[in-house]
Amino acid sequence: MKYRRFGKTELELSVFSLGTMRSLSSAEVFTATVKAALGRGINHIETARGYGESETLLGQVLQELGHEARSHLTITTKISPTPDAATMTAHLEESLARLQVDTIDCLAVHGLNTPQHLAWVQDPSGCMAALKEAQAAGKIRHIGFSTHGSQDLITTAIKTNLFAFVNLHYYTFFPRHQSVVKLAHKHDMGVFIISPADKGGLLYTPPDKLRHLCTPFEPLHLTYRWLLSQPEITTLSMGPAVPKELMLPLQVCDRAGPLTAEEQAAFGRLEAALQVSLAADRCHQCYACLPCPETINIPEVLRLRNLAIAYDMTDYGQYRYRMFENAGHWFPGRKGNRCTDCGDCLPRCPSKLDIPNLLRDAHQRLNGPERRRLWE
Repeated sequence: MKYRRFGKTELELSVFSLGTMRSLSSAEVFTATVKAALGRGINHIETARGYGESETLLGQVLQELGHEARSHLTITTKISPTPDAATMTAHLEESLARLQVDTIDCLAVHGLNTPQHLAWVQDPSGCMAALKEAQAAGKIRHIGFSTHGSQDLITTAIKTNLFAFVNLHYYTFFPRHQSVVKLAHKHDMGVFIISPADKGGLLYTPPDKLRHLCTPFEPLHLTYRWLLSQPEITTLSMGPAVPKELMLPLQVCDRAGPLTAEEQAAFGRLEAALQVSLAADRCHQCYACLPCPETINIPEVLRLRNLAIAYDMTDYGQYRYRMFENAGHWFPGRKGNRCTDCGDCLPRCPSKLDIPNLLRDAHQRLNGPERRRLWE
C-alpha cells in the first residue's frame, strides 16, 4: 500500500480508503470488511451520518480494535449542511456518540451542492460556526466538504479557504473537474475521489467492448491508475460490500507512479473509439449549452450517450440517467425528453450539434421501458 499526504491536514493516508456505505448487511460482515481492509494497509475509513447504521457499527469496531489500533487510523464522517449552528451541533454530538470517539479526525460537510448550502456555510451564525467551535474544543481535527455541485460552486467553496480537504467526483470518464483538482492542490487541500468504481462507470462489471479496448488491463485498474498517476490526488474511495470485494481494487494499491507507455496506449484506444463511434455527434463536454430553459442537464445527458455508444456502457448510462428528476440536488437536471426544441442552446454549441435530436436519442437509449406502477 502506498500513502500520500492529505494536504494541509498533514495526515498520511493510504491511496485507497474504505467507504462503509455498502457493508451493512450485518454487524459481522461490517466488522470482517473493516478488519480485512486494515490488514491490507488501509488506514482511512469513511462513513456518514446518512449511511444507515454505518457510524454505529464503526464505533463498535473501533471499541473492539482498542486504542492502539485506533491511533493509527483516520476516521472521516460526513454531516449535511444546516442553516443554523444549533442543528449542526446536535448532529455532530450524535455522530460522536455513535462512533464512540472524543474526536473525529476529518468532518466533511456532506453534499455542499447548491448556492444555498454554501450560503449556510458562510453565514456567521450557520453550520460552520458550530464546526469551528467544535474544532476549537478538540472534537474535530480537520474540516472539509463533499460535493456533487457545479464546477463554479466547487471553485467558490475552495476559494473560501474554510476547508482542509474536498471529496470530489472526478474520473476517467468524467475528467471535467481536473481544474478543480489542481485548484484544491494549489490551496494545499487533500483530494479524496468519491466512488471511482461505481459512479465512475460501474467498472466492477464492465461491458465486453470496454474490456477489449482496455486490454491487457482491467477497466477498473486502468481508471484507478489514471487517478493515482496524478500526485494532486491523495486517496480513492472503495466501498466493498464483503471482504472479498477488496481483492480486485487493491491489486494496484502499490502502483501510484506515472502512467506507463502501455497504459497510455490503452487510453489512446479509448479516445480513438470515442471519436470513431460518435464522429460529428460527439459532445465534447464544453458546457456552453447551459443554462437550459427546461433545466435539462444537457452535458451530462450527452456524456452518458457518448459512453453508451462508444463503449457499450449502457447499463451505467441507464443507472445514472434514471437518477434525473429523482435525486434532487444530488443529481440535478431533467431528462432529455423535456426538450421543447426552443433552440436556445444551438448557437452556443461550438460543435454545431443537433442537441434536441441527440437528447431524444439519449432518452430512448437510456430511459428504458416505462414501468407500470403497482396501483396501475
